[in-house]
Amino acid sequence: MASVEMRNIVKKYGDGYPAVNDVSLDIADGEFMILVGPSGCGKSTLLRMVVGLEDITSGDMIIGGKRVNDLAPRERNLAMVFQNYALYPHLTVFENIAFPLRLQKVPDDEVRRRVNEAAEVLELKEHLERKPANLSGGQRQRVAMGRAIVRDAEVFLFDEPLSNLDAKLRGQMRTEIARLQRRLGITTIYVTHDQTEAMTLGDRVCVLRKGVVQQVASPRELYEQPANLFVAGFIGSPPMNFLPASVSGGRVRFPFGEFTLDERRAAAVGDRDLVLVGVRPEYFEDAKLVDDAKRDRGITFTARVDVTEWLGDAQFAYIPFEAPEEIVNQLRDLSRELDSDQLRTQAVVSIDASSRMREGHEAEFWMDTRKVHVFDPKTGENLTRDAEAGAELTRMAAEEREAQVAEARGAAAAAS
Repeated sequence: MASVEMRNIVKKYGDGYPAVNDVSLDIADGEFMILVGPSGCGKSTLLRMVVGLEDITSGDMIIGGKRVNDLAPRERNLAMVFQNYALYPHLTVFENIAFPLRLQKVPDDEVRRRVNEAAEVLELKEHLERKPANLSGGQRQRVAMGRAIVRDAEVFLFDEPLSNLDAKLRGQMRTEIARLQRRLGITTIYVTHDQTEAMTLGDRVCVLRKGVVQQVASPRELYEQPANLFVAGFIGSPPMNFLPASVSGGRVRFPFGEFTLDERRAAAVGDRDLVLVGVRPEYFEDAKLVDDAKRDRGITFTARVDVTEWLGDAQFAYIPFEAPEEIVNQLRDLSRELDSDQLRTQAVVSIDASSRMREGHEAEFWMDTRKVHVFDPKTGENLTRDAEAGAELTRMAAEEREAQVAEARGAAAAAS
């Protein structure tokens, strides 16, 4: 196992465009780090520079305390799992897993021991004599992971390994990868554009935008204390609602009414003619169903329901609103960059599945104003972010993860 340190990493291609632009990132020994962002943000390029498949234009890549910029991939002792499995179709599962050991001329007895151990962990023992063509997508991906495990590598690298699987298999493989990483405790860097994978797998998540790091934090900190408009819009499904507003004396006026910021947020925002108020869909509710104990923690307002979506265990309502042209244009540009649906001038609100709101009619909603964020529309900065509270969330996540790893290793040791 080893730590990975990136110091001002830059990657420029022939036209001078920086695909990765001054990235500095410390990944601790045994940590599970996620690199996430929309297509073209530089996450896969950064991963390929870690493994040595891409040259580094400038900066230092340090693995296990050793600068590796000039080392070939085979000299870095890393194991990479690709999106397309990269299995040899003419070899059995056993020989696919054993392939890197054969290249190292490892004795046959040791090869059998390592392959059988990996197959046991990945539940592949009954498939060792089969060919890849006779396996499911999830089984093939486990074979690719087995080939990485047997190498005793210092770092695991995953490049969107689940994108070729169907939704059910993706869920199963996420669980298997998380369990495997906890058990082995190997430093892992995982690239994905799927925020569900990012939020459920990683100890910390690094959000990239056009080759630049936007925020590095635990999934919960990213969700509750996003650093800017981009992170807030990327993390969360459905995405955060962005509503135009003005602020005067701590009083916020937005399309659905008015509310007062607490003292800390009011001081951070000041008086502004135009801001964007960020509210996640789950911070709304059908006012008729809100518990009286929490009603005073937010505001109620009346709005026309354009469309409702009933999903059985949840329900969403779409509420249109008016916005200045500059806000409309900004939301459109942001949605393009996020590879997401158009961020229209409508709020998506989550309401209880039992709500009887009707399309085309007015309804009364409740909104939790304690969890509202205020963004500068020009810079995208989250003016109300509580950095201390966010850091505490990441610290707590780290402690919980260390306890899980210790428990998993203890269980593995007892079983052996």
